[in-house]
Amino acid sequence: MSKLPGNAGVSVLGDKSLEFYRDPVSFCRQRIEKHHSRVFQCRLLNRPTAFICSVQGMRELLCEKSNLFLKDPTDLMTNMYGDTIVTTNGEEACLLRLSLTSLFTGSCLESSTDYIDSVSDRCLKDLSNSGEPVCAYSAFKRLGTELVLGLFLNVRAEEQPELYQEIAQLCTQHWHGLISAPVNVKVPLWSSGFSTALDARDKLMDIIKDKLENDKHGFVGSLASLPLPDSSSASQHLLLFISALIPKALSSLLTSFTLALSGNEQMRQQALEEPDFLHRVLLEVQRLWPPFIGGRRLADQDATLAGFLVPKNHGVIYVSHSVHRDPEVFHEPDSFLPERWSGRNAGQEHLLCSFGNGPRGCIGTKLTDVFLKEACMYLLKHYDWCLDPPSQDLEYKWLPVSRPANTPTISFTRLDPTRSDRSKTS
Repeated sequence: MSKLPGNAGVSVLGDKSLEFYRDPVSFCRQRIEKHHSRVFQCRLLNRPTAFICSVQGMRELLCEKSNLFLKDPTDLMTNMYGDTIVTTNGEEACLLRLSLTSLFTGSCLESSTDYIDSVSDRCLKDLSNSGEPVCAYSAFKRLGTELVLGLFLNVRAEEQPELYQEIAQLCTQHWHGLISAPVNVKVPLWSSGFSTALDARDKLMDIIKDKLENDKHGFVGSLASLPLPDSSSASQHLLLFISALIPKALSSLLTSFTLALSGNEQMRQQALEEPDFLHRVLLEVQRLWPPFIGGRRLADQDATLAGFLVPKNHGVIYVSHSVHRDPEVFHEPDSFLPERWSGRNAGQEHLLCSFGNGPRGCIGTKLTDVFLKEACMYLLKHYDWCLDPPSQDLEYKWLPVSRPANTPTISFTRLDPTRSDRSKTS
């Protein structure tokens, strides 16, 4: 057992939160090089914090020793969403997972496919119509928003356009509460971002409660019938499921997918013809460009991670970008190599943590996988694409969701419709 490398600093003055949130990737890279360790400590959110940038440390934190590291009850997610499967701990979290799992698996998952297909067609069919390069990220975010509001809230853009637009706008305002200073201030003609987010949350909850009372079909009806701990739990979870988190994650991954395959017709054709290869491409996209930077826990007692002592009450943050580039596990960690998932890393999807891992991993991972594959297959069947202009700054920003800091523009060219037919029979 070794002491954590680095220095936890002194209260307030030694805090490195601004430096971390400004550029978490550079922050971790510099300290990994300085300490010659993928586990180190700094002061974050004015708490001594262990940073986990190795696969071994991540697996211990999220899987083998998950009961020793708890979600922070003062986390901003609790303020914005209440007690949900994401924010609770212990037995309550386990019971919520048991109750909610059925909504994201089996027949519920299968029944979503037709709607996912129809939304993909409606949102992506016009990418080439203007003849001009488009901001793919915006198109993908619209796709994600339509999917989420249609599947989870029974509000479909083509059937209730005004209500859809109202909810989409409120979800965006609510999301900004997660990236604003938690200061609830209102004065004439001005409100803080956090205050605006709380107002949006209250309006969304009114809509959600009305839906839960009056809609008896689909996801809303199924959620309302589940054995949940109290009367507010269904509405709080529905607020979580329709939040901007999922559309932003989808648009992040779809943007990275289109950039990774931009101009590479051979790889796109192989992904179209071979579902297993498409799966490997998406694993590699997720590995290199995880939509979320990671997650945070608190040590409930003295424990070890990757051989280092983590004292009780220390914060612990796993950094997905760094974990996914652990050279002990991923050869040529900075290279886009889908073939690694049929070779050296075959069967090791469980070593990724884009959506968490272990018993507290994202409950909607399978549904997200269906979303992604359907959207990617639509793009592969109907378009060629390339960066336009060819030279663009694709440097990523990693918070609050990963994507190029300067939104890239892409030219899509509609394919001969017989091409996909030929690929099916070849």
